[in-house]
This record gives sequence, structure tokens and C-alpha cells, in this order.
Amino acid sequence: MSDFSDSNIESRWYVAHTYSGYENKVKANIEKIVENRSLQHLIMDVKIPVEIVVEKNGIDEDGNAKVKEVENKVFPSYVLIKMVMTDESWHVIRNIRGVTGFVGPGSKPVPLSDEEILLIGIESRVISLEYNVGDSVKISSGPLSGYIGIVQEISEDKKKIMVLVSMFGRDTPVELDSDAVKLLEM
Repeated sequence: MSDFSDSNIESRWYVAHTYSGYENKVKANIEKIVENRSLQHLIMDVKIPVEIVVEKNGIDEDGNAKVKEVENKVFPSYVLIKMVMTDESWHVIRNIRGVTGFVGPGSKPVPLSDEEILLIGIESRVISLEYNVGDSVKISSGPLSGYIGIVQEISEDKKKIMVLVSMFGRDTPVELDSDAVKLLEM
């Protein structure tokens, strides 16, 4: 009897626990097995979240601080795997040297939620806005709901915008979430 429903063919992100220091070896082994056994339809992606940290490492002969960029693992001893959970894919991952198991109660892997995926940053959503810098917009949520302003800036990730709003006879810049305004139809 199968523990996993083969009818659920949606790929999800799962977390595999590894021995300390084995993250890169586990990732390489998963990628090699997927290629050798043609399992691309079951195991789509493998990631080890890292952050780049700039470390000061002494002073050079000119008196300037020597800096070095170092990759630190965000979640040591864990590997993130985008896969369709079946008996076969579970068995492949569980039997890779260095993997101790999946994150979840008992031996039942639990996929990451959409919120967790966004917080970790393994997948990002592309935000498209219906307005540009210079467009008139109406604030649709928050304490300034109903006010009209002009978009002054849009952040690179398009999550925040700066809107110039006229309040008490003065133009005041207000930072808002990009989904808190609507394009003002003329």
C-alpha cells in the first residue's frame, strides 16, 4: 500500500535534513541521480539557501580594510527540494548518503506553504503594476484610504512605492505597499 497519492502530481517544496556539512554533497548527488535516472518529471529543483556576508579580514599595505565575501548557509543541515512526492521520489531522496530524512511528523514529509516559500526566498513572484512613476493613483487601503496622489518612486522589487499626497495643504511623500493603490481613471 502506497503512503503517497500518485494522483497528486503537483510539485511542491520539501525540506530534507542532512548530516552537518553534507548539504552540497547531497545536492550534487540528487542532481546526478535525477539526470542518470531521468527523474526530471519527479524532482525539479534542489536548493541550499545561502547569504553572502562581507567579512573584514585585516588591513592591507595601503591601510585599507581587507574584505572578503563569504557564503553562509541560511539553514545549515537542510536542503530544499522541489519535487512530486511519490514512493519513487521519496525513496530516491531518503537513500542518498547524508540524508537523515524529511522534515515532517514521523516519516511523512510536509511540503512548505506558499508563505514559507516567499519568506525563505526560494521562489519569488513577479509583480506587475498597472501604473508608473508620474501616474495619479487613489489610495485604496490603510488610514489614507480615499486620498489621491502622484507616484514618485517604485522600489526595485515593486513591493513599495512613494506617493506624493496633498494633506492639509502640503504635498507629503508617503511610502505604501504597491497593492494599496489603484490607478486613477481619467
